Amino acid sequence: MRNRLVGHRGGTLLLGWLLSGVLNAAAPTPVIVSPAKMVAFEDRIDALGTLRASESVSLTASVTETISALNFDDGDRVTAGKVLAEMTSAEEHAQLEEAHALVEEAERQYRRVQSLASQGTAAKSLLDERRREYDTARARLIGIESRLSDRLIRAPFDGVVGLRNISIGALVEPGDLITTLDNDATMKLDLSVPSLFLSSLTPGLDVSATTRAYSEREFAGRVHSIDSRVDPVTRSLVVRVLLPNREGLLKPGMLMQVSLRKDPRHSLVIPETALMPAGREQFVFVAVPVATLYKVEKRRIRIGSRRPGEVEVTEGLSEGDLVITHGALRVRPGQTVAVRAIDKGEQPLSELIGNPDKAAGASGRSE
Repeated sequence: MRNRLVGHRGGTLLLGWLLSGVLNAAAPTPVIVSPAKMVAFEDRIDALGTLRASESVSLTASVTETISALNFDDGDRVTAGKVLAEMTSAEEHAQLEEAHALVEEAERQYRRVQSLASQGTAAKSLLDERRREYDTARARLIGIESRLSDRLIRAPFDGVVGLRNISIGALVEPGDLITTLDNDATMKLDLSVPSLFLSSLTPGLDVSATTRAYSEREFAGRVHSIDSRVDPVTRSLVVRVLLPNREGLLKPGMLMQVSLRKDPRHSLVIPETALMPAGREQFVFVAVPVATLYKVEKRRIRIGSRRPGEVEVTEGLSEGDLVITHGALRVRPGQTVAVRAIDKGEQPLSELIGNPDKAAGASGRSE
């Protein structure tokens, strides 16, 4: 991370040592340099997405009936199959008992005639009739059990319920919302990514996501799937990311800023402030050690990816080369300069300027 000039004190110090070089024309121009260094680097694709639960459902009534019991409260965690709400079902329970009795009687009659038919003392048509009665009784029982099941609202999967929207005694109709259920153990994050990056998108790609609700926290995930179609209007496609949510911090509907990481590598990087663009080309001034001072050399470089404050150099520099980050506008190629400080990204710039002894020690040369 490059050092930045912060505060009035730092600005005054920087202006002071720049003016000192102007007033004393005979003295070498003071500059601040930064070494080109090899660091871990990766390309990033930034995008915004909205969180959704991996499984989400709105639980509603399927019949018109009165609520007789509620077995959950707002925000409860429930397991699959748990009965969340019960509706009045006294009539259906009575019908169920009757249906059980009819099934038992029909089965006894069928078994009796079946035994007689095997001995040749009962007609096959009578056996078929008893079989039909038995099957009809069983079908009637299944129908009543189904109607009774419609009066029980069960959790279809593990998850957390939302707000309770009804009370005991309320009359509900088909479609009335009782509550919501979300499986938030893993969250889905759908991103709209320009198709320009299609060649870089693969399932399993590492992702880091942040949200303003937890500004100091970074959530890690992976690309799970990529849409098979590109939007012909926006020329983008949807990328689905899965984020583990073991602590339950993430909620459906949250906006998240996502960085998709690709092509991890070690690259040569320099501070972005060292760049001097000229048309489509990029140049830097390099402080080359000569005796006890430094001589300015202008080099054309080729840059790769960027990240805040830093730029990747793919050609034109070697590790350890000292690029001028401050004072470059006052120097020319071949000019002798004095390195006031070497900025290694470990101290604020104001401290480097205000402590020339430490700067000289870092450079290993006398000014």
